[in-house]
Amino acid sequence: MTPAAHALAAIEVLDEIAARPRPAAEALKDWGRSHRFAGSGDRARIASLVYDALRARASLAWRMGDDSGRALTLGALVFTRGAAPDALSVAFAESAHAPAPLTEGERSAIAGASLDGAPAHVRGDYPEWLDAPLARVFGEDRAAEGAALAQRAPLDLRVNLLKGDRAKAERALSHLKPAPTPLSPWGLRVPLSDDGRGPPVQAEPAFLKGLVEVQDEGSQLAALIAAAGPGLQVVDLCAGAGGKTLALAAAMGNRGQLYAYDADIRRLAPLQQRAERAGVRNLQTRAPKGEADVLADLAGRADLVLVDAPCTGTGTWRRNPDAKWRMRPAALELRNAEQDEVLERAAGLVKPGGRLVYVTCSLLAEENEDRVAAFRARHPEFAPVPAVEAAVGAGAAPLAAHATASGAELLLIPRRDGTDGFFVATLRRA
Repeated sequence: MTPAAHALAAIEVLDEIAARPRPAAEALKDWGRSHRFAGSGDRARIASLVYDALRARASLAWRMGDDSGRALTLGALVFTRGAAPDALSVAFAESAHAPAPLTEGERSAIAGASLDGAPAHVRGDYPEWLDAPLARVFGEDRAAEGAALAQRAPLDLRVNLLKGDRAKAERALSHLKPAPTPLSPWGLRVPLSDDGRGPPVQAEPAFLKGLVEVQDEGSQLAALIAAAGPGLQVVDLCAGAGGKTLALAAAMGNRGQLYAYDADIRRLAPLQQRAERAGVRNLQTRAPKGEADVLADLAGRADLVLVDAPCTGTGTWRRNPDAKWRMRPAALELRNAEQDEVLERAAGLVKPGGRLVYVTCSLLAEENEDRVAAFRARHPEFAPVPAVEAAVGAGAAPLAAHATASGAELLLIPRRDGTDGFFVATLRRA
């Protein structure tokens, strides 16, 4: 397929998403099923263009004066990828399977495009109803923070200390030109192609042998701050597929006991295979069994309970750009209830003197500081560990510079840190 054909496919997918709202991944998969001639490389390029358009949907529509799939695709090609309108028209005219050449109206919109006068939610590319919650956290910088969340995400790898160190992984992946991540001592960052695609690292021997895992630097830092050392009793209460579980296991050096639990047994399914590949030997998985409390035997025994709480995922919009446009106010209320529930469960597992580490990939105070405050009001036996103390205790003193205004928690943000958005609060039981 030609680049012009990729553009035509992106228009079709974006129009389909607008007509029948659903995750972009599903729409792209359906398009691939009905266009079997498209190879894997073609599908990847189409997906990359669709996601570029969705990341900046509001600002592209404002500039183009239209929010159709065609307008968003042309906007992404011109404003995100730097294509010249004349070159696009020539390429479209030369291909039998391509969009129509640019109209005079489209050329005029591109020539006069500006975000002057656009409201913050347009400049920041987020839903209008989220303007007030983001203003609460970032004030006048909310549009700039939103714009950072509308950029492409990097491809970060975590080096598995059970299989080697960062130098070994750099050598194994030297052909991909990885560089150490700025903040995480475990991380490597692999350059993306010009159209935003990463290399197939999951086919690399270093990945297949468990030396590296794909994990954003912010997620690595959340696991680092948890400070899961050798010999501890550790519970990962919302383990999911196990990204942070494996990071905790590596930090423990296979000494002590690590328990991984998730309320959704389907999410846990990949963890066992991933743990075997990573060389993890101190892990037990606990899955729901009817009405039985499968964690009852751990009550009051854990040195550390990590709560990687279900959240709206506002910090991961770079990777899931369509999610922000499907998000509704009711989802925030639902997540708050789930967060309170999982914190209640975690409280009963922490032993006296033990720690509870609350993590979200959200930037909203409603999911972060508000939930911690509500929890402490119910459980005064838990006291906050200041961010500087938590950072020093994890052997990562420089992370104290990323503390929230109160100094009690850590907040990682794309605009400043180049990571996904993550909130980390550490609480110690008296």
